Amino acid sequence: MAKFELKLPKMGESVAEATITNWLKKVGEKIEADEAVLEIATDKVDSEVPSEVSGTLVEILFQVDDVVQVGQTIAIIDTEGGNAPVASPVVEETPIVEVVKEIEKTIEVANEIVQPVEPAAVDFSSSEKFFSPLVKNIAKEEGVSISELEKINGSGKEGRVTKDDILSYVKDRANQLVAAPKPAAAIAETPKSEVKVETSKTETPKAESTPEKKIPVSVNGQDEIIEMDRMRKLISGYMTTSKQTSAHVQSFIEVDVTNIVNWRNKVKDAFEKREGEKLTFTPIFMEAVAKAIKDFPMINISVEGDYIIKKKNINLGMAAALPNGNLIVPVIKNADMLNLVGLTKTVNDLANRARNNQLKPDEIQGGTYTVTNVGTFGSVFGTPIINQPQVAILALGAIRKVPAVIETPTGDYIGIRHKMFLSHSYDHRVVDGSLGGQFVKRVADYLEGFSENREF
Repeated sequence: MAKFELKLPKMGESVAEATITNWLKKVGEKIEADEAVLEIATDKVDSEVPSEVSGTLVEILFQVDDVVQVGQTIAIIDTEGGNAPVASPVVEETPIVEVVKEIEKTIEVANEIVQPVEPAAVDFSSSEKFFSPLVKNIAKEEGVSISELEKINGSGKEGRVTKDDILSYVKDRANQLVAAPKPAAAIAETPKSEVKVETSKTETPKAESTPEKKIPVSVNGQDEIIEMDRMRKLISGYMTTSKQTSAHVQSFIEVDVTNIVNWRNKVKDAFEKREGEKLTFTPIFMEAVAKAIKDFPMINISVEGDYIIKKKNINLGMAAALPNGNLIVPVIKNADMLNLVGLTKTVNDLANRARNNQLKPDEIQGGTYTVTNVGTFGSVFGTPIINQPQVAILALGAIRKVPAVIETPTGDYIGIRHKMFLSHSYDHRVVDGSLGGQFVKRVADYLEGFSENREF
């Protein structure tokens, strides 16, 4: 049997490890070359690990939630296509403390309604079914009897009950308790039939000086309790940390982009025919931002204690909304070195792969300035939160047709123009109003000075 060692691939210079979040293949299953075998997550992005060879998966060396170093062997693949050995049951080894965290909200709801009791001992020896140690531990902790456990429809191999199966059962059972009417005595004490739920602790970054607080939230029997997914927890932590770290201040400016709108309408079909890419407004705005950063390099900095780090490269982050409602910021590296065609191709490529969850970890790191297009959702302007450790971020508002005063040598008149607002948020610790205002004004000057006769 020829064995191939599937290793955790390198995902960027600054990425040294990843967490396994899901195995897409089971031991004994066939795998084609370039087919995804498992899903992994770094601190910022989720991705898949494909197989470099065709064969049969014969051994899994790490389980879900295990942290793996780049270059470590995570699975063994038989490339000769022989009969795979019968696999032993995969035992999930997630520590019970992690399980408790996942069902913390459910436990808190149940504890408000029923008097907590010591979980009864569960005798698994009387059951003919196989239950993993993790499932047994959860059953003991939650007081799930052997008869209840045997009735759960398992989604695992050969109908085995998995961690998700029993957690779902426990949650459904608690929700039924929440929805059930209270006894008369309880109703007398709580007329509104409300229970108090404490928000669960999430493993997200937060300022060290801020004490952890649990805020009580009123929940009634018809409310749905939804746990944040992993990415939303990270976003929540990053945004909170940014507000606690940087002294946010904003400058706003209105820009006439009529020339840009007219030029794009004139050339977009020819551009797509020649380059095979759709021409959007985003690369045009990115070009102006990169030019303005070269004019004001002290906007392209970060702060480390009492020191300012002036960045050599201009790496522009572009905030992108994902189909699941989350947000990710892929980075255009060395944006000032790309012409409009190069920016267009890069913007389109990053945006498409972001929507399909195909970004590499290194492609969302190293940004020095960020641009977010709030106008995509119809917003006229916004006050974006700085993407740490950067010191500024620019929000692009919606382009609107508005009546405007047009100055000419022969007099002023009212005309229809395409206009938008630029909203510049910057860190007042190191960027004063003069620099923040001049920078966004320079971006506006580049946009308003765009020539309708420009070649692409």
